[in-house]
Amino acid sequence: MNPKLSVVIPVFNEEESIPHLCERLHEVLSSMSLKYEVIIVDDGSTDGSWQKLKEYASKYTYFRLIRFRRNFGQTAALSAGFDAARGEIIITMDADLQNDPADIPRLVAEIESGYDVVSGWRQKRKDPFITRRLPSIIANALISRVTGVKLRDFGCTLKAYRREILDDVRIYGEMHRFIPALAWWVGGKINEIPVVHHPRKFGKSKYNITRTIRVLLDLMTVSFLIRYSTRPLHIFGKIGLFFGIPGILILGGIILCHLSWQIFGTEFGKDLIKRPLWIIAPFMLILFCLQFIILGLITEMLVRTYHESQKRPIYFIRERIN
Repeated sequence: MNPKLSVVIPVFNEEESIPHLCERLHEVLSSMSLKYEVIIVDDGSTDGSWQKLKEYASKYTYFRLIRFRRNFGQTAALSAGFDAARGEIIITMDADLQNDPADIPRLVAEIESGYDVVSGWRQKRKDPFITRRLPSIIANALISRVTGVKLRDFGCTLKAYRREILDDVRIYGEMHRFIPALAWWVGGKINEIPVVHHPRKFGKSKYNITRTIRVLLDLMTVSFLIRYSTRPLHIFGKIGLFFGIPGILILGGIILCHLSWQIFGTEFGKDLIKRPLWIIAPFMLILFCLQFIILGLITEMLVRTYHESQKRPIYFIRERIN
């Protein structure tokens, strides 16, 4: 029988944390009245993490291990865990002991109450303010504004998902933190609850400024997917009109000045229409407008080809009757 609960944990160079993590997981999960599995994905660790994991996999038979050939990143590790998971409910968490396994039953209870995604909120976060918490506050506010999903902590890995909602979500790059937004896009019901957060005891953080830049770039992708994935002409058309309307107005003004000079002999605008910049500018703006509209039409054809060739739906059904 398939387990009801799957816990997915990406690991990268956490040799010292693994024994404490595995023992704590066993303590919490064995107290729950449901069948479970733990899927741990070694994301190309270069220390003794894999050897430690094999020791505990032989001790606890419900531990399932996946090992990457090299470091592919947290998103790839989570994606591999999702593909291997068999449970109806999937929990994700970090391996660095900052997430507390004791919060797992609360997350499961929220999913069973009817939510599709339950996100952890590190209300009392134990990280440095300047280097970790302040950038996180800014990023969370920006992500909430852009995606329309109001969460206070997108970056918390401790989350719970209903199996079927993940079947409609594809992640890559650094997009694992945007899963709640992508789940909302396909019609998922989202909730957020406070969770315990511990200070890091072993090793060092894997986050740096380059990762922040990648997250911001992926935010642009997610924003495009949510707003314009089935109507890309809308965004390119708006950009085109931003250039086209001023171009048409300037061109119309030049024509009026020329006609008033030729027909009525007025001096108004006589010097203006003799300047090359005022002659070239409207044509360049109109050209930019046409380029963006053509780009939007090409993108429309690519999107339609994508949906039709892969049979990707443009809507998602929560429930069927009969």
